[in-house]
Amino acid sequence: MKCRENQLPMRTLRVRALSFSAAAAMVLNPALVPAVATDYHPIPQVTADGQMNARFLSLGVGKSIVIDLPRDIKDVLVADPKIANAVVRSAQRAYIIGAAVGQTNIVFFDSAGQQIAAYDIAVKRDLNGARAALKQILPNSDIQIDGLGDGVILTGTAANPIEAQQAGDLAARLAGGADKVVNSIAVRGRDQVMLKVTVAEVARSVIKQLGIDLSGQFNYGTAVVNFNNSNPFTVTGQPLVANNAITTSFGGTPSVTATLRAMESAGVTRTLAEPNLTAISGESATFIAGGEFPIPTGVTCQTTAAGAVGQCAPSIAYKKFGISLNFTPVVLTEGRISLRVMTEVSEVSNDNSITVTGITVPSVKTRRAETTLEIPSGGSMAMAGLIQDQTKAAINGLPGLSQLPVLGTLFRSRDFQDNKTELMVIVTPYVVRAVAQKDLSRPDDGFASASDPQSDLLGSINRIYGVPGRNEPAQNYRGTYGFITD
Repeated sequence: MKCRENQLPMRTLRVRALSFSAAAAMVLNPALVPAVATDYHPIPQVTADGQMNARFLSLGVGKSIVIDLPRDIKDVLVADPKIANAVVRSAQRAYIIGAAVGQTNIVFFDSAGQQIAAYDIAVKRDLNGARAALKQILPNSDIQIDGLGDGVILTGTAANPIEAQQAGDLAARLAGGADKVVNSIAVRGRDQVMLKVTVAEVARSVIKQLGIDLSGQFNYGTAVVNFNNSNPFTVTGQPLVANNAITTSFGGTPSVTATLRAMESAGVTRTLAEPNLTAISGESATFIAGGEFPIPTGVTCQTTAAGAVGQCAPSIAYKKFGISLNFTPVVLTEGRISLRVMTEVSEVSNDNSITVTGITVPSVKTRRAETTLEIPSGGSMAMAGLIQDQTKAAINGLPGLSQLPVLGTLFRSRDFQDNKTELMVIVTPYVVRAVAQKDLSRPDDGFASASDPQSDLLGSINRIYGVPGRNEPAQNYRGTYGFITD
């Protein structure tokens, strides 16, 4: 018995049976040899227990296939009609229709109860449209998509991570969710990205404080009059120097004490941080350089055996500060990078600090920037630029007297503060390749410890080569040079 099987999407499957004598006659005829050679396939063999080996058929949901059998069909067994169904249209022809995603089997019997054919049916999602879309959208990648239960599986290779992500998004939309997609795509070339971040900040501050406190005592017979005029500095909340004052007393029994508090401060702060970090395209990288400082979070008290409260101690927690960098690069095309970056520079400050049970808790100044951008390799972008100018001024004094010309200065205090800050964060990504060790340099290259005589007599802490300010004479090349002709 001979058979022919041809399985193509949207076409029919035909099974033809030929007797041994007919096949031999075809072989004897030379004109029919090519046709027999292409159509010849062995039929399924029957096992010793009388069961026929089943053929595997894959169908899409809502798709059908035509089966032509060698003998008349008498009975059909469908294991699960909800998955697939068989419709007999003639004595030797049947249609198998896929109904839902799943697996089942179908067996055909003749009038004698013998099996004519058996099929294992796997009904999957119709992925022909998805295959065509992947070929059209991602022509440089070799990605295959197949059904896996009620989900899909992606295999093959992609040119870059962004194409692998696009294929996963397309499959997730088809399957109804990302949890139904098994992404086994291998990226052919995974680029590495080095990110150079420059954080530059210059802060200038000017503070001026001038105040006069008056206190006095006057006696009129048996009456005693005391007055005390103390004017606080409200801009900073406290004087710059607590004990910076000049005190003068006037008079004997009727006495007046004047305390002059004057202070001026000017400062500049420069902060420069240049963290560099390298990561594979599509992966995240984190860099932290800094420390931790303790802050009290509560009080823990010990209890004695009698139930009384014993010694108490503050509970301590630690807060991080310093320079941190976190970024996730994705190389889109050659030389272009999609970058999600977050950089932060923080430092401990006494501004806005508080005192709790004798413990001073400092504050943290933080400059943070987070964004997503697209930039070419080697291009720079100012991710964050901040110019801040803050001026505070306050005058405190005794009502009425503090408004007097000239003399009002004795009854008031003036507090002035001016802060200017300029901050810039520059981001520069590079698509990098591996570098040889000989092309790298270290900060300690060329460092050598000073000898004992140099340390003791000259006070050197490292060895010095040459003499500063002296230019070594240029050495001329000696030898044969020029053109060589044959």
